[in-house]
Formats: sequence, C-alpha cells, structure tokens
Amino acid sequence: MSRSVELIVEGYVKLNDRDALEAVLAHRQELLRQLHGVTGIDPKQAISQVSQEIAAIERALAELARGQTDRSALNVRNSSE
Repeated sequence: MSRSVELIVEGYVKLNDRDALEAVLAHRQELLRQLHGVTGIDPKQAISQVSQEIAAIERALAELARGQTDRSALNVRNSSE
C-alpha cells in the first residue's frame, strides 16, 4: 500500500471519521471494478495495489467499529510489508 493512502487512512481513524473512510472505500472499490475491465494493458500490479488499499481501509473500519482509535492499536499496513 502506498504511504499516502496509509496516512490518509490513519488520519481518518484519528478523526474517527467513518464516513470519510467509507467514501474512500467506495472509491477504491469502483476503481478496482474498472481495473478488471481494462484491456490493452496488464492491470495486475494496479489491481494488487488497490486490493491492498481496500484491505487496509476495511481493517481501519473494523477498528473504528470496535472503538479502537488509538494509533498503536491500529494496524492499517499489510502484514507482508
């Protein structure tokens, strides 16, 4: 996941802004849907990147649902990084 998306997600978690996280998630899901329809190039790398971002956003939303907004309790990074 890109550092910029990681910072955005962490920022929204600190602000406890579930609506903003859900908007980012909806945008990334639409982007992923569009990438699956791309022809003429190999979108595998972009699909992988967006999928990692979606997973991080979903983890952040789950943390907010549990009421854990402390950054130390939040792990938005992919465990493979």
